[in-house]
Amino acid sequence: MRLFWCFCLIFLYLFPSGSLCVANLTCLNEEGKPVDWFMMYKLPKYKRGEVGSGVDYMYLDPSLLNWQLSKYTVNMSEGAVGRTLSQLYHRYESNSSAYLLYNDAPPVLKYENNYGHTKGALLFDRSQGFWLTHSVPHFPPFPEMGFGYPSTGKLFGQTVQCTTYSYKQFQKISQQLAYINPRVYNCSVPAAYDTDMAAMAQICAGKTPFVAPRRKLEKLESVQGEIFLSFAKSHSYVDDIYTGWVAQTLKTDLLVETWQREAHQLPSNCSLPFHVMNIKWVRLPENVTFSSYEDHSKWCVALEYKAQWTCLGDLNRESTQAFRGGGLICSQNPAIYKAFRQAVAWFKSC
Repeated sequence: MRLFWCFCLIFLYLFPSGSLCVANLTCLNEEGKPVDWFMMYKLPKYKRGEVGSGVDYMYLDPSLLNWQLSKYTVNMSEGAVGRTLSQLYHRYESNSSAYLLYNDAPPVLKYENNYGHTKGALLFDRSQGFWLTHSVPHFPPFPEMGFGYPSTGKLFGQTVQCTTYSYKQFQKISQQLAYINPRVYNCSVPAAYDTDMAAMAQICAGKTPFVAPRRKLEKLESVQGEIFLSFAKSHSYVDDIYTGWVAQTLKTDLLVETWQREAHQLPSNCSLPFHVMNIKWVRLPENVTFSSYEDHSKWCVALEYKAQWTCLGDLNRESTQAFRGGGLICSQNPAIYKAFRQAVAWFKSC
């Protein structure tokens, strides 16, 4: 055991991202230490009164009270996203763990719109693992290529959410993936996982698992006991996920930030008991302000502070997105809610 830790110390000195010395598969923070969850808000290149690099980002995890401007950039492997994904890149050929990389706009490959509008990466073994969801097209790279960030991802704002879950929770996640119909561009689900992760194994094999209802709500619990709600809809549930399902289920008015193109955007909607209103301007710490037209992220927060709901997800408030699979992951964590609610600079009422 002493030899192992000596090796780890030497490895960490030579390679600061050193995730090989982490005993369990997990989300990793900016220092490479295990963390229950983290969130990243990549800043757009064009902000009010400023042209940025397109690779700076804000970071949030359980140890922080608000967004913190990272000392790293999103294309550096030393950041939380790079450190976390390095675990996958180091062991993608292992038969003891399973992983999926999925993106409706994958790296290199041609775009196809017959899959869910969803992006993410997950890696787990018989103990635990991480599920990283995000809004970045053409990301992350194929394992053989190692970590990198696409130049196409610099222009707009983007979000990333990573949560560490136990093996049992990945059985639930497997079912949720069946609804959203992800476009998997690289994966490995060894035969030992076929029984517990049947849907995931089918998806990895290029098959479409059968799902009876059009949507599914699942409660997930992180390794540290944080509760998340996973909303997953199939393409056959034809509705705006925010208005028709999420707001009415959470029983709260929602402020929604998504990328809206003029020709297809949905207006703020107050026709149902709980309303959905579009965010138009975002304001983050360090005097960072930008328009929703410069933001490709997808998130929403409860209008009323007492509700405390925050959701990050896959789908835009656009008419065409009603016909796509996708989902949202929601929590009532006060720090997450505060960080995102304070980011609402202006929204459009009905």
